[in-house]
Amino acid sequence: MLGTHDFLLFVAAGVLLNITPGPDMLYIIGRSSTLGWRAGAAAALGVGGGCVVHIVAAALGLSAILGASATAFTILKIIGAAYLVYVGVSLILSSRSSPRTGRVVAFAPATLRTVFVQGFLTNVLNPKVALFFLAFLPQFIDSDAPSKPLAFLFLGAVFDFNGTVWNLLVAWSAARFTVGIERSRLAAWFNRCIVGLFVFLVVRLVLARRSC
Repeated sequence: MLGTHDFLLFVAAGVLLNITPGPDMLYIIGRSSTLGWRAGAAAALGVGGGCVVHIVAAALGLSAILGASATAFTILKIIGAAYLVYVGVSLILSSRSSPRTGRVVAFAPATLRTVFVQGFLTNVLNPKVALFFLAFLPQFIDSDAPSKPLAFLFLGAVFDFNGTVWNLLVAWSAARFTVGIERSRLAAWFNRCIVGLFVFLVVRLVLARRSC
């Protein structure tokens, strides 16, 4: 199919990778839990848009440059880590300002556009996502494929579609889960745990080395 092989295996492996928690999923959960389903959906679509950038870049060979250059990887890693810190802070502020908590508003809640852009940048500025696509997708492309970039784009689109569907489900589930706790202190502690995991992932990103 378009120069690919073991398509069902690719889909199964991709789904398992999609459901693995990471910065993207934590961001979606954080937005859903504080601002509701619509914000979580905007975050999920933003993450999906970021994946499109990585897929196109990898298909064009740009990710290969990132994988070969220690300097480029380090620069993007630092930028990505700094941005994740900013996103973590914004999650704290939105949890304090969300009208769903019944508290006094201290900060203006993030708009859906802001949530989308933050989700997009959270994904785009993660260099490990770029290297992931460069390492994973070629495993399912025939060596004699008539158009390897086209095959790469096809597999990337399938992976991104499945990932977006999963992220939308995560957003809906997180929003539903917090309905019952939004007026209690448990909601605040839940959001703090999300931010804490975000910080942990930032540290891992900073300490990450190129894997390919």
